[in-house]
Amino acid sequence: MATGTLYMIPCPITDETAPWEVLPEANRRVMAELDYFIVENLRTARRFLSRAALGLQIDTLDLRELNEHTTAGAAVERLLEPLLAGRSAGVISEAGVPGVADPGALVVEAAHRHDIRVVPLVGPSSIILAMMASGLNGQSFAFNGYLPVKGPERLRAIRRYERRAQTEGQTQLFIEAPYRNAKLFAELVEQLQPDTRLLAAVDLTAPTEWIALRTVAEWRRSELPDLQRRPMIFGIG
Repeated sequence: MATGTLYMIPCPITDETAPWEVLPEANRRVMAELDYFIVENLRTARRFLSRAALGLQIDTLDLRELNEHTTAGAAVERLLEPLLAGRSAGVISEAGVPGVADPGALVVEAAHRHDIRVVPLVGPSSIILAMMASGLNGQSFAFNGYLPVKGPERLRAIRRYERRAQTEGQTQLFIEAPYRNAKLFAELVEQLQPDTRLLAAVDLTAPTEWIALRTVAEWRRSELPDLQRRPMIFGIG
């Protein structure tokens, strides 16, 4: 029996943007044929599928969770059982593209081991969008996830990424929990070298989207924006 296909289905980064304002029409045709979805969050996945207006009965869909608490092994293998039986599935992140800064990578890795076809669909990625609009080196860049929470470790990480940007020319991207954005941004402006370029990419794809690249010296002379509780990508170059 032929196996099903695992589709990597992007969703909007923000609820302020309707799905088909940021997703290509080709995704609609794929999604409308599926009744099995592996999702990071049940509530947000149901809301996305409902807003996508696919003509599906949301309550009849088979939605199974794969989140940060899921570990590789038997739980992931069970998610693949329908695909091994010939049923296709879609993977949906809580926001943006699945498999990138997202636990969906676990089921993708397992799918490859079982020779299940994996098809990535086009959609918004905050990391790529921030890089595109940054003006920083797009030939070599790294996404580093979250910085350490503890002060000394966080400062060491900031210095390490700055050295890498200066010595290797590699753009360094990272994120923070939205409620800590303002504190981290102030710390970056205080600790980084004056000629280091610092990117702020805020509310990407939302009506309030704001992207700015300045040297740290320039940031020190300007009034810092209100970043609290706003999704944001930081960049150093």
